[in-house]
Amino acid sequence: MEKTKHTKAVVKRDSSFSSRTWITLLLIALPLIFFVSLMVGSVNISLKSVPDIIFRPDQVKSTWVYIFNNYRLVKSITAVLAGMALGVAGLQMQTLFRNPLADPFILGINSGASLGVALVVLGTGALSGALLSGLNVLGDISLAVAASIGAGLVLGLILFVSRWVRNATTLLILGLMFGYATSALVSLLVYFSQPERVQAFTIWGYGSFGGVTWNQLRVMAPVILIGIGMVLFLPKALNALLLGEEYAKTMGLNVKRTRLLILISSSILAGTVTAFCGPIGFLGIAVPHIARNLLRSSDHKKLIPATLLMGAIVALLADMISQLPGSHYILPLNVVTSVFGAPFVLWVILRQRRGETSFAV
Repeated sequence: MEKTKHTKAVVKRDSSFSSRTWITLLLIALPLIFFVSLMVGSVNISLKSVPDIIFRPDQVKSTWVYIFNNYRLVKSITAVLAGMALGVAGLQMQTLFRNPLADPFILGINSGASLGVALVVLGTGALSGALLSGLNVLGDISLAVAASIGAGLVLGLILFVSRWVRNATTLLILGLMFGYATSALVSLLVYFSQPERVQAFTIWGYGSFGGVTWNQLRVMAPVILIGIGMVLFLPKALNALLLGEEYAKTMGLNVKRTRLLILISSSILAGTVTAFCGPIGFLGIAVPHIARNLLRSSDHKKLIPATLLMGAIVALLADMISQLPGSHYILPLNVVTSVFGAPFVLWVILRQRRGETSFAV
């Protein structure tokens, strides 16, 4: 009985007005930041020129129209989708493992997806030019499927081991070990591959939203939306899992089916983003914590939309920083996410050691 009361306190400790306010602010901020991202880059496009490019392209510079349509717009849409996917995948894993440090990058799931991509690109050689020049639709689908399978295998293995390992730090170390093992296999493939394939794979490994083409986005977007759609049906199940599997069973939850759905959706989301954008670190761990601290809630009915919006915003901001506004240089996206993400992980660990968590339990 006490646990039931405690559960209600955990899920409902925030005021609905506060949560709605934050979600509304995020809804307002996202299109504004998206609009700004369309102007930022090595070629400056003025604010007043953006509507002209969209509605009256014949009245502005043709170079601006080309850059906007073939690079800026697709890059910003990709950033939004990738941020949403990684953020909500991290949220699911943190709830499933009840571990504030769980995310696709740290648990080695991105490494599993990278192995899937490496097997397709380096192993067969059939798609050797894909990562530089773009794939056909069949190749895009193959890349997404291979990455999702690789991510799913690693996540499934971690999920299996987590039945016996409850300590958060130990599970984190095991995830890193799985990541190192898959990275070793990738390195082996790289060692025996042709130089041009290695170069393409290395560039892909830096992480970037700018390498996705419209044709690739036509494959990437529906797959990610399917994965997000699966998550939207899971808020009640995720709330129940916060209390532990045994208690969730007493509430009538089919734990095995829920774990499988989380496994599939997280693998689809993390695998697809990794396939097309490269392995992107720390978004999956940081975004859910930011959402929890803004809403002061662990209710997934509120956390899921907040995490989706915050993920898109953080991804857009990271991409804009990587562009080095006013400069012709572009930083690898993983450099930016690591510079800000590593201190964030340290902050989460220190909070955990002091007995504070982002789960509000």
